[in-house]
Amino acid sequence: MSEPVSLDLYRLLGRSGLRVSPLSLGTMTFGSDWGWGSDKDEARQIFDAYLDRGGNFVDTANQYTNGTAERLLGEFAHGRRERLVLATKYTLATRPGDPNSGGNHRKSMIDSVEASLRRLNTDYIDLLYLHAWDGTTPVEEVLRAMDDLVRAGKVLYVGISDTPAWQVSRMQAIADLRGWSPLIALQIEYSLIERTVERDLIPMAREMGLGVIPWSPLGSGVLTGKYTRADLETGAVSATAEGTRKDIAVSNGSLTERGLAIADVVKEVAAGRGATPAQVALAWTLLNPAVTSSIVGARTLKQLEDNLGALELRLTEDEVTALGEASAVELGFPHAFLTSPMPQGLIFGGTRVAR
Repeated sequence: MSEPVSLDLYRLLGRSGLRVSPLSLGTMTFGSDWGWGSDKDEARQIFDAYLDRGGNFVDTANQYTNGTAERLLGEFAHGRRERLVLATKYTLATRPGDPNSGGNHRKSMIDSVEASLRRLNTDYIDLLYLHAWDGTTPVEEVLRAMDDLVRAGKVLYVGISDTPAWQVSRMQAIADLRGWSPLIALQIEYSLIERTVERDLIPMAREMGLGVIPWSPLGSGVLTGKYTRADLETGAVSATAEGTRKDIAVSNGSLTERGLAIADVVKEVAAGRGATPAQVALAWTLLNPAVTSSIVGARTLKQLEDNLGALELRLTEDEVTALGEASAVELGFPHAFLTSPMPQGLIFGGTRVAR
């Protein structure tokens, strides 16, 4: 059985000395601008409860609820800023029709960071992520601009999110060789519904010194058991973040027959333990040694308190096996090939080598 953890049993983030809580507080739900978030009073209660339990790792982004999330955080953190590890992201466009108001390039990065500093009412950002790979910006431009921000004291650490593994590993190697600030965190979607990151992204992160920070560990809410097969009958959904949480689950590919089948197994495990499905799903992500901190995106104080209960849940080997079998994905080439009997026999000549 896995050992229990708590918010104040801090972990080192990647190849750094930065200490963070094993569950981080996501703030994509802070603000009602998109139609499904928390109002100011509820958001404050969530924030205060997280800190009161010893939590210190708070995640946001320049465009979460159109900037409201960062503004609320700046207000809530007043007088407590130094105890927090504030992580934000840049990349998302801020001015429709302006090609330079978003993307990964230096102009977008600098403009976004300056705006985030104003909204957060702080002199520095603890962790700055590139939010999503744009496929156009040279990696040297990204890395050098990040390093400049670190040297200027406006950013302390840098990370990356939603980017191909080969690109991240290339960037980390370049940063190491040139003496630039290394990437210490990789934020990716990871849950019982989304496990394809186990093919390359997670092994790469462990090898290259990046702590994995899963977003949507509850599969856009599907793993909480809130949806049924009837919810599969839906029309077209918005391509934006506005709308409903169900729209997000559908557009993200989580609300599917496969996703609901996995959720059924999660509910069975939860029922057998007297836990909630959300607690089981979150506890499962924390079993992966590459994972430093999973992001919880509670919309209400009750949801946050339920999510934090995952820290006290220890899954048995049988439960982990059942969850793993229900959610398994094919590793694909070359992983499946290299671990099959013939290549193993040819490589090792019938001997056994410890790993």
